[in-house]
Amino acid sequence: MNFVKRAGLSLSGRRSRTAALLGVFVVICALLLGGFLLRGAAARQEADAQRAVGVDVTVGRKGLTADLADRLDVPGLVHRYTAELPVRAVPRGFTPLTSGGPGAGGGGRRERGALEVHGVRDLGLLLPFSYGSTRITSGRGIGPGDAGAHVAVIERRLAERNGLAVGDTLRLRSTDGRRSAVSRIVGVFRDPTRDPARPMPSHMLPGNLLYVPMATARRLGTGPARVDRAVYRIGSPDRAERLHTEAARVLGGGGLRFTVNDKAYRDQVRPIQRVGAFADLVVHVIALAGALILSLLVTLQVRERRGELGVLLALGEKKWKLLGQHVVEVAAVALPALALAALAGALGGQRVGDAFLDHHGDGDTDSRNSSGSGSGSGSGTVAAGAPDAPLAAPTVRVGPADLGRVAGIALGISLVATVVPGIGVLRLHPRSLLLDAA
Repeated sequence: MNFVKRAGLSLSGRRSRTAALLGVFVVICALLLGGFLLRGAAARQEADAQRAVGVDVTVGRKGLTADLADRLDVPGLVHRYTAELPVRAVPRGFTPLTSGGPGAGGGGRRERGALEVHGVRDLGLLLPFSYGSTRITSGRGIGPGDAGAHVAVIERRLAERNGLAVGDTLRLRSTDGRRSAVSRIVGVFRDPTRDPARPMPSHMLPGNLLYVPMATARRLGTGPARVDRAVYRIGSPDRAERLHTEAARVLGGGGLRFTVNDKAYRDQVRPIQRVGAFADLVVHVIALAGALILSLLVTLQVRERRGELGVLLALGEKKWKLLGQHVVEVAAVALPALALAALAGALGGQRVGDAFLDHHGDGDTDSRNSSGSGSGSGSGTVAAGAPDAPLAAPTVRVGPADLGRVAGIALGISLVATVVPGIGVLRLHPRSLLLDAA
């Protein structure tokens, strides 16, 4: 009789043992599939977090220009970047803030360059905004899409002083009076820095700071377009060395200031990586434990069937066919167990992703709150960045790749669980098997 047919008759004749073996396999396959789903959700969540949070690298050097900063935007390495070009400008049609008193620089319209205008490419990457201490209260910030637009973001104190709001027009003139710019206000921000108690020049007042695209700042500038600093967002800390090498090549190593901030990355991405590592460990432990448990069950079954094995060997059945029969029996149970595990994963897999996001949501909020407590001055300290938006729940679904991995491991467990104990028994002589069974 064909050993495959014998395997089918054996499974149908021993229904209770088949059901027990099926239950063990369902648990093993479900746990394996859960581990793969968790690992996949962690990988997708990590990729999203790297794009949203990343690592901010601040690069500065004497003589840094916007063109040189653009050259460090290496494809595949830098996700976002911005440069900051500070210039002075004269207001036209509105009044700047003044601190008043002696030493204030004359105040009002008579002061030369009463406004501090910073040209930026991506406002959200600047240190005060990354900290969260400086926030957009109305409208929006300046992004890469505004490179050729005539837009501006102003501080709320300047807006309140002149009755300006989002949508209004702002007119500026260069300090030499030769060039002018007309910009539309697209956002109003709030700088928590208080007005100084002592008299200061108007351009040093926090309320007289406004942001425009780089092209507008270049137009208003009267000297060399020297960039104050450039901020680059990369995916992970291990990529910082590559960016440093590129910065040294483009800018030269002398006087290069290169500061890496990975606090937000550590706070939000590292826990996700630990979950992924834990999922890998779970998969390996389950595979090993499943192989041991099934090996024990098969060993007990094989020993109970010593008489059957002895009769078949005495009738001239080849040993590899007897071993193949047991492999087929276990593998035949593994396939429906895999289908049941896949059904359970399809029904409850998304809950894994939702629970995963909820588990890390509190940590993300704490990180953003702690980031907001820093100073927004933007001096030598690098700010802890926060994600631009809450991370979306990872989509968890049972895919063919996951099922293929679980099926491969399940079949591997079946092979190990039958071959290892089967070899020990089949090494005996048929007469010994019959005597032991009697």
